[in-house]
Amino acid sequence: MTKVNPLRSLAFLLASAVACLAAGPDLMPLPAQYEARAGRLVIDGAFRVKVSGYTEPRLTRAAARTVDRLFKQTGIPTPQAAAAGPATLLIECKGPSKPIQTLGEDESYTLEVDPTQARLSAANPLGVLRGLETFLQLVDQDGNGLGVPAVSIHDQPRFPWRGVSFDVSRHWIPLDIVKRTLDAMGAVKMNVYHWHLSDDQGFRVESKRYPKLTSLGSDGHFYTQAQVREVIAYAHELGIRVVPEFDVPGHTTAWLAAYPELGTVPGPYEIERKWGIFDPVLDPSKEIVYQFLDNLFGEMTRLFDDAYFHIGGDEVEGKQWQASARVQAFMKKEGLKDNHELQRYFSRRVQAIVQKHGKRTEGWDEILDPHLPKDIVIQSWRGQKSLGVAVQQGYSGLLSAGYYLDLMQTAEFHYLTDPINEDTRTLTAEQQSRILGGEATMWVEMVSTQNVEARVWPRAAVVAERLWSPQSVRDVRSMYARLETMSRRLELLGLPHRQTYRLMVERLAGGEPVGPVKALADIVEPVKIYARSDSGKYTQFTPLNRLVDTALPESDAARNFRYAVADKDWKTVRSTLEHWRAAAAAVRPTLEKNGLLLEARPIADHWARTAEIGLEAVEFAASGRTAPSGWAGPRLAALDEAAKPVAETLLMAAPGVRALVELAAGGSK
Repeated sequence: MTKVNPLRSLAFLLASAVACLAAGPDLMPLPAQYEARAGRLVIDGAFRVKVSGYTEPRLTRAAARTVDRLFKQTGIPTPQAAAAGPATLLIECKGPSKPIQTLGEDESYTLEVDPTQARLSAANPLGVLRGLETFLQLVDQDGNGLGVPAVSIHDQPRFPWRGVSFDVSRHWIPLDIVKRTLDAMGAVKMNVYHWHLSDDQGFRVESKRYPKLTSLGSDGHFYTQAQVREVIAYAHELGIRVVPEFDVPGHTTAWLAAYPELGTVPGPYEIERKWGIFDPVLDPSKEIVYQFLDNLFGEMTRLFDDAYFHIGGDEVEGKQWQASARVQAFMKKEGLKDNHELQRYFSRRVQAIVQKHGKRTEGWDEILDPHLPKDIVIQSWRGQKSLGVAVQQGYSGLLSAGYYLDLMQTAEFHYLTDPINEDTRTLTAEQQSRILGGEATMWVEMVSTQNVEARVWPRAAVVAERLWSPQSVRDVRSMYARLETMSRRLELLGLPHRQTYRLMVERLAGGEPVGPVKALADIVEPVKIYARSDSGKYTQFTPLNRLVDTALPESDAARNFRYAVADKDWKTVRSTLEHWRAAAAAVRPTLEKNGLLLEARPIADHWARTAEIGLEAVEFAASGRTAPSGWAGPRLAALDEAAKPVAETLLMAAPGVRALVELAAGGSK
């Protein structure tokens, strides 16, 4: 098993920080205003944190947590935050936050660092929590040792709602992963944990009023109410709201497995094991459905203290409604023309239940109805155009389209997706103000507890920056440089996203040399969008232990090669291609005898051919000579073949080599 040297990891982290700070602040998210000043504050064993002005236990614990994390970053033992001595970091808090965190609370802070002291000031503990994360990110190393550069930072978020939407229903996600997710969210200044707690594959929270929801609808995997309270308290310490989602009227097969009388057809029902959109749906024509939801949501709204309550509402095809004589008679009686109007009727009834219990409704695009109260929030999975329609009608809205982490798209794609784009830029200032932000969304059909964190992090951090930092912050290369450092910071914080990747690679190698297998995993990516789930061959019980499950969503090696080609860094281009050629040869023996890797054998052949084509092309490109006519055509065809999916993975060496061939050909095919 490969062992990680923590000192080496720390050294790499600090070296990366120094390199990035030479060009600008190595922070993520980037602050609204940043000014570098002369000098630096030394970090040593005399480090002290003091809180002045308003204080509360949460602030005291945050100060102690900062000292603990500083030790993990630097290895320097320091006294507890409350120890006597002059303050290295002075926290000045003006007043309390609200007892239950609310949307739009002030999260701004000011951080001033000079060679004698760092002073963090904020209106309330939320601002302090955000500023402490910035301070910890500023810690670096120079020739004189560890310290913080002198800076002046005035910072506040661009959007008030910056979340992670986490599905824990399709595959069960245990409590420790939930808490680590919250830790990472706090580190990048996200402030809403959207907990998707029910779906066709499982109902995941204990109901004392309706215990069969978990006894028959969860396979025994659910959070007790005590655990839910534990998560809410844990999130509060980090300045994060917890918004639950109970999806109705569709995605309710697990509900109906426990209480079939709520369904449109008699049943019986079983928990779904496959993925997709299923026919079972609650029956809007039955009063017992609304009585059930009143009782259940009454219980859940008492458990979850946030002002918002998500009712889902997405992907209802309504086939069972159309086939039901009872439902059709009900629709005729109520004057409802089609399924859309029937769902709107249902949504209005459910919204009234949520409002009765003192909460504001949140739901996906499908619940949008001009007759609903204007205090609901529409979460758009359809895109900015749909979001714009919602805010034009007077509703508040969030964007999730473009932030779906499970679709295996690049950090750059997520980073350049903005709630304000050509579809929403023409809105009035008042309408734009109702765009509250967005959420990075993780659906868990194609992940396990082993790789889910590597699917969420570090890419969720770029969504955090998009929603916190000014809209003008869009330098993709800067983002990638800072994202690498942020990923290492998250590892020091306790996230295993990098370690689990290494361990999964070792498992793939099966006792054979790890290096060639890792090189293969490093240069492929999983297929994109819904290519895997649409295949229909996966269930809850399918092992997720193949190359496609191990490979990260984005190949750093392939991206860095593309940058080297674009920069005409021929030395790096050549050495990378030579490494790929050697790795493709070295991995073949393992592919031939490893059951988990047999399907990947064609990749090695394509990889070797791609490297050879690249080595030919670089000789033309580096010398300034143009390849002869007809040279590029067959090579581009070979690269097209290499770019096709194999074993549900994509060989990401191919696009960079294609650019190199086109450069060598000088436009000639």
